[in-house]
Amino acid sequence: MTQEERKQVAQRALSLVDLTDLNENCTHEAIDALCVRAQTPFGPVAAICIWPRFVSHAKKQLRGTNIPIATVVNFPGGNQDVDITRAETRAAIEDGAGEIDLVMPYQAFRAGDLPRAQTMVRSIAETAKDRALLKVILETGELQDPELIRSASEMAIEAGADFIKTSTGKVDVNATLDSTKIMLDVIRGTDRNVGLKPAGGIKTTEDCAVYLKQADAIMGDDWVSPRSYRFGASSVLNDLLAALEGRSAAPSSGY
Repeated sequence: MTQEERKQVAQRALSLVDLTDLNENCTHEAIDALCVRAQTPFGPVAAICIWPRFVSHAKKQLRGTNIPIATVVNFPGGNQDVDITRAETRAAIEDGAGEIDLVMPYQAFRAGDLPRAQTMVRSIAETAKDRALLKVILETGELQDPELIRSASEMAIEAGADFIKTSTGKVDVNATLDSTKIMLDVIRGTDRNVGLKPAGGIKTTEDCAVYLKQADAIMGDDWVSPRSYRFGASSVLNDLLAALEGRSAAPSSGY
């Protein structure tokens, strides 16, 4: 990829990044730094994605920026009680979260317990309705089987997801082009306006280019926007900024 091509991809991808800090040892100081990073010289990222306990703090730090705050619920294992997850969602929205990233009960779904997964997604969709965008994490690297990924995508959309998301970033296999192709094919076949969020393992401008090329090929050149496509990442922003500044940057470790 030429320097100019890298710059073009970076310009497009930066506005799609959900800049993420879901480290177990995250601190208020780390959230402050994340909020600063989210406001780049080339424009803001799509959102920040953080633990629920930091939402109210981040809201103060981002006042006046219009950068949305996403948070995670039923995370990362996907095995909480639905009532606890619903309460967690309500509290996060009241604290200032405009986007909810919900882990589908993927272990139950993989074991054949479709009703449990449906109940969780529908309940949180109802809780978030007209108040927050709902992204449903399928944990595709754990589902593995293409038919399970397809059926999970269909279930999540039918139950009210605004986005379907590949991964928590907390398992061995996160976003892959095989899983996102299945998910995009399902989205293309629905009559709802549903987005896609590849998450985990996307670390370079070149990574972004490959995923964007896939989305364009399946959904059309005009489909990708922050309302329809996000990258869940903590480290890719460094490389995108380097590309926009015309320099190279070694990818950092992280989500």
